[in-house]
Amino acid sequence: MTTRMPTVFFGHGNPMNALHDNDWTRGWAAIGASLPRPRAVLSISAHWYLPGTAVTATIAPRTIHDFGGFPRELFEVQYHAPGDLDLVRRVRELLNPLEVRADLGWGLDHGTWSVLRHVFPAADVPVVQLSVDESQPAAFHYGLGKLLRPLRDEGILLIGSGDVVHNLHAYAWGRHPAEPFDWALRFEEQARALMLQGDHQSLVDYELLGEDAELSVPTPEHYLPLLYVLGASDEGDAVTFPVEGMDGGSISMLSVQFG
Repeated sequence: MTTRMPTVFFGHGNPMNALHDNDWTRGWAAIGASLPRPRAVLSISAHWYLPGTAVTATIAPRTIHDFGGFPRELFEVQYHAPGDLDLVRRVRELLNPLEVRADLGWGLDHGTWSVLRHVFPAADVPVVQLSVDESQPAAFHYGLGKLLRPLRDEGILLIGSGDVVHNLHAYAWGRHPAEPFDWALRFEEQARALMLQGDHQSLVDYELLGEDAELSVPTPEHYLPLLYVLGASDEGDAVTFPVEGMDGGSISMLSVQFG
């Protein structure tokens, strides 16, 4: 009998976390150690944000270094997790009649591998990425999460990777540690409270949550992966926050686990 998997949102923060040993990365490793071993991972990353819905459909997805200005050591990281064509077919089946393009050119971007190299350091769990359609409203992404919920009963770990609060304009580049902005703390706390209350609709309609939301989510790509995880959750799931903290004053490192 297949063990029902939880669904997890990771606040991935700075790509350098791929190399760092800190409270956040140790927290990611602890999540991996506590989970039942999944058959595969379906990852929704903030960094595959484009018009339309696509899924990585290669048996050996490449490691994408989708950033600039970081040390050479980071560009040398490779995460050689295999793909899973059966999972690709299943995702397309669950999302039918939505057109889901089988993509042969993308791979695993840092939203996925910077976290998974701590969660599953042996890179021995197959990984498939699903893109985030930039042309669709928040409710669309939450709805896709609901459609993907059956994967949890099939041994698939569905993860979202982004940041509940992500404002790079306010980020304290090169100045660490930095005190978190009040608006960032307030919005993160509001989001946590809404998740504990099971009020997903308010989180889908985050743009109605006021100025703190406007500052915390100035662009949607890092927030939307959370909505997939919310959609894939069940009412009876325990809600926990296994990783916490704020980086550079304006990036939330909050991880959220359902189940």
